[in-house]
Amino acid sequence: MSQLATSFSALPNPIRWNWDFGVGLTDLESANLIALLDALKNHETLGRAAKSTNLSYRSAWGLLRTCESRFGKALVIKGRGKGTSLSDFGEQLLQLNHAACSTLNELHLPWATRLKEILSPSEVIPPEHLRIAASHDLALADWIENGRHLKVDIYWRGSEEALLALSRGECDACGFHLPGYWTSDQSETWLGRWLKPRQFAFFPVMRRQHGLLVAQGNPLSIETLADVVQLNLRMVNRQRGSGTRGMIDQLLAANGLQAKDVLGYGHEEFTHDAVAAAIASGQADVGFGIQAAAMRYDLGFIPLSRDLYCLAARSGIANSPAMRHLMRRFQGNTFHDRLRALPGYEISSMPDEFLGWDKFACMVRSSLDS
Repeated sequence: MSQLATSFSALPNPIRWNWDFGVGLTDLESANLIALLDALKNHETLGRAAKSTNLSYRSAWGLLRTCESRFGKALVIKGRGKGTSLSDFGEQLLQLNHAACSTLNELHLPWATRLKEILSPSEVIPPEHLRIAASHDLALADWIENGRHLKVDIYWRGSEEALLALSRGECDACGFHLPGYWTSDQSETWLGRWLKPRQFAFFPVMRRQHGLLVAQGNPLSIETLADVVQLNLRMVNRQRGSGTRGMIDQLLAANGLQAKDVLGYGHEEFTHDAVAAAIASGQADVGFGIQAAAMRYDLGFIPLSRDLYCLAARSGIANSPAMRHLMRRFQGNTFHDRLRALPGYEISSMPDEFLGWDKFACMVRSSLDS
């Protein structure tokens, strides 16, 4: 699934990676195994799967036997007259690979884009085409991917990474979120770790409800973060540097809890979708994220806090025609309708233009207090 809205969506990823399963397989064997399992999933016969992966039947069968011996588990089930199907372990391995590819493609995309710009200077994005590094959001991703005439390329990073990218001039604007329990002074102090707030302009976009994502019906009767520790539940976390991870750590501290006491604290995912998927698939009992992610995966949700999702831009970019066009789209009915259709979202009181820090701080206070 591409996370780019426009021209980069067709950009092939020049960054390659491979599994080291820790069982003594070579890089080629690991790569061929994943390709073969994927082909078996689609073709259901070893002969066709082998052909589609440019392996002989004998080589494919030998690879499966070698890998099964190394793993100590069956990868396929061969039934007489029924073809060859994946075992539960084979299915799990393939699902793991697909999830990893989805996450890593998002991480690699900014570097692939940079490489394209270096190798093909003539194809650099024109000034009216905005580059935005942003904290992941379901509504924003859906709106940008399906929006028309949006001259925006967006790549998902944690709030801290996005702010750092803006400070380095690696993007035209960045998306980040502020916890609802912060004061404007706390917000300014936090932003000051990556940029000088008074040298940038800000635009509040939306408010979101955060909380605990649990299985539908909340069978474990989870009510608070303390329950996660007391019941020794498996938690799925967000990656270090994301705004959501910061909220998790602050809420743990506010409840007198320590990260080392949370089972699964080191299990990190890079998007709200990935957190919800981990719970829906049974890999974890609980996670922290936005309410809309819980609905998308038919999960239960326990509200804990709100945040304010904002954009920041350099003052010179904030008043550009491209940015003004983007603001008008944020203020339009299409974006507002998307927010209303998702649980846990509220439309922020949007100004007509990007704001300096003092005006923005006043709006933050009124927005989060209301």
